[in-house]
Amino acid sequence: MAQHTPIGLDNATTPVRALTHSGNFHVDETLGYVVLHYALAPEGDLRGRVLGTAEPDRLVFERSRDKARIGAADLVFDVGGIYDPPAGRYDHHMRDKPLREDGTPYSAAGLLWADYGRAAIRNILSATMAAEGAPLDEARLNAIWQGVDKGLVLPIDLDDNGVAKMGRLSLAEIVSACGPTWDATELFGAEEATRRETEGFANAAAAVAAHLVNAVERVRASQKAVTRVLEAFAQAEDKRILLMETGMPTEKVIFEHDLPVVYVVSPAPSGQWNIKPCRPRVVSSGSAFPCRMPGPVWTGRHWPRLRALPMRCSRILHALSAGRPAARVRWPWPAARWKSMQPTSRRPLL
Repeated sequence: MAQHTPIGLDNATTPVRALTHSGNFHVDETLGYVVLHYALAPEGDLRGRVLGTAEPDRLVFERSRDKARIGAADLVFDVGGIYDPPAGRYDHHMRDKPLREDGTPYSAAGLLWADYGRAAIRNILSATMAAEGAPLDEARLNAIWQGVDKGLVLPIDLDDNGVAKMGRLSLAEIVSACGPTWDATELFGAEEATRRETEGFANAAAAVAAHLVNAVERVRASQKAVTRVLEAFAQAEDKRILLMETGMPTEKVIFEHDLPVVYVVSPAPSGQWNIKPCRPRVVSSGSAFPCRMPGPVWTGRHWPRLRALPMRCSRILHALSAGRPAARVRWPWPAARWKSMQPTSRRPLL
């Protein structure tokens, strides 16, 4: 976390003039602009600010390589040749690059995320936390920040510095595709090419903003699911069967905490149930749908009311035990009667 107070975060009303370079744009400065938007002026018009059509707000943004404009800006990122956060300078194109603790070089996105990411997260999640009825404490905020940093920002740092490319159909490629073609000036003239470039950056910013908001929400929900899964496991009478109150991601939690869960059961619509067998941690080659249950075990001895199931449901249950976790089971009894359906035999399921 920043050892200084980043410019604009010490006062919620002071105008901030931010600048990045004009010309070809990439995902790192695009995400950098989006982070500043959510950290400093989330109520503003993200696209309109770029296009010059928005109502004025505290964040003023421009794209230029003019030295006088660069010198006059409060925040300069991905251009200028200076890394000095207290002075609002966040470039990384120097021989002495700013590095992460593990030696990975930062991009402009990573540098701004380090200083402004937590403020951006607070604003992005303001409505969600109000709906949860719980404040976003520092521990949870830092956990979400780290999750987004690892899953989104670090790959952008690696891509922009040529360490590891994000690949086809990645966010980096989507941003690049928003720019005008190389011959736009030749075909349409300099003024139209510049207009297309500006519009392309605005479109790219909108796409990156949607991705960032979704990434923050998914990390928050994923961490919430960890707590729910561990609570359900602690309350389970039979640790091989994880009974959830609602559907949520469970497999990653089961693996990371080495839980001996064989089946995850959760409510389905109309008061019925879904059941999903857990895959083994290591999947053997040639097994398309592996699971921890090696063979059929769904007998009347284990599930007292199984014999009353329609033949179609019985076949699905046997398919599940044989290793096809994509199948869904619609139980023919209400969710409220689940406890009466517990196995009557304690024969090991593994």
